Amino acid sequence: MEKSRKLFIGANWKSYFTQSQVNSHIFQTINSLQINPNQIEVIIAPSLLHLTQVKNILRPEISISSQNCSSEATGPYTGEVSASQLKDFGIDWVIIGHLERRNLFDENDSIIRKKVYQALENGLNVMFCIGENLFERELGLALDVVTKQLNAIKEFAEKMWYKVVIVYDPIWENECGKNLTPGEIQEVHGYIRQWLMGNIDKDIAKGIRIVYGGKVDNKNAKILLAQEDVDGFLIGDDIMCETFKYVIEISQK
Repeated sequence: MEKSRKLFIGANWKSYFTQSQVNSHIFQTINSLQINPNQIEVIIAPSLLHLTQVKNILRPEISISSQNCSSEATGPYTGEVSASQLKDFGIDWVIIGHLERRNLFDENDSIIRKKVYQALENGLNVMFCIGENLFERELGLALDVVTKQLNAIKEFAEKMWYKVVIVYDPIWENECGKNLTPGEIQEVHGYIRQWLMGNIDKDIAKGIRIVYGGKVDNKNAKILLAQEDVDGFLIGDDIMCETFKYVIEISQK
């Protein structure tokens, strides 16, 4: 199915790689990929320590994302990196609301709302991650959880939403080995788009990209991209960058 929305392919490198591994992945894989920027938008999110390294060697048509930012403005916050500092450094994107941050570091909707606000106010684009845990999925609460998380940033000005990509991120898939079906994934993505139509703006709802952050591989990527409301992927736990490379290739055929 041909879509009017440009496909979005992101790689979240989390805290996996050393400097030499970063160099190897970029020079041997990332920079050699055939990428048509009219068809797809490609983002790499290295760890904070590697932002400078990646910025210096990554080909210019691929954007760089931070994996996090502070919920506060620039100021006396030891260990934090503010959105304005990221923007000043030349970073265009930030990941906010990832379930690892929510679950492991107790980031609630209030904290996440402040982070999203700081990012958008300072001109960053946001990958806004939402999704249920396994317990909530098994109780049939997935859409309720997603609604609550969306409501956390509901009041933001419409113009801010143009800088948001929504990531449906059921991270429990990778943790327990259970997989959602393409139909179940489309159900959530379609619901998110309907929520945007009813609560934000119809044009924004039609144009905003909703990407999948769960388990993606060479077995399910094609069928997921064929779903009406799946506009790409945020790929994590891809140590050899093989899935990322494969998805880039099939996204342009």
